[in-house]
Amino acid sequence: MSEKKKESVLAGFKAFLMRGNVVDLAVAVVIGAAFTNIVNSIVKGIISPLVGAIGTKSLDAYTSCLKDPCGVDAKGEPTGVKILWGSVLNATLTFLITAAVVYFLMVLPMAKYLARQEARRRAKEGVQETMEITELEVLKEIRDALVAQRGPNGGSGAAPGTRDGF
Repeated sequence: MSEKKKESVLAGFKAFLMRGNVVDLAVAVVIGAAFTNIVNSIVKGIISPLVGAIGTKSLDAYTSCLKDPCGVDAKGEPTGVKILWGSVLNATLTFLITAAVVYFLMVLPMAKYLARQEARRRAKEGVQETMEITELEVLKEIRDALVAQRGPNGGSGAAPGTRDGF
């Protein structure tokens, strides 16, 4: 019984891994990690020096001291309370650049593509509905023309309101 349970657990795990959305998510994570390296390089290599041109060369160097004096004492222990707001600014810039690139290069084009596909699908359905309505109208016209040709009794000797005398 333990062997069957292990097989069913492993089979369930395999089915979970083979779902399309799990594989897509794994690919997205790997690509996202590689993309993060690119964005970090852009922020550290281009954005930070541009911002640092006003002050220091690295955003990480921007700090504030809450409890003076900030520094290191004779024993090598830090003194004061240092707020590293430059690191937070660096991380925020990295996040904003990543979000902007993902939105403008991936989300927006995909949304436009899906909207075009939906419009095409709706247009195709509209044509099909028009064709169905037109066919129905033509069939009604044919029916009315046949009824008119048969005359008031429908062309048979039957009494009005009956079908073929039955």
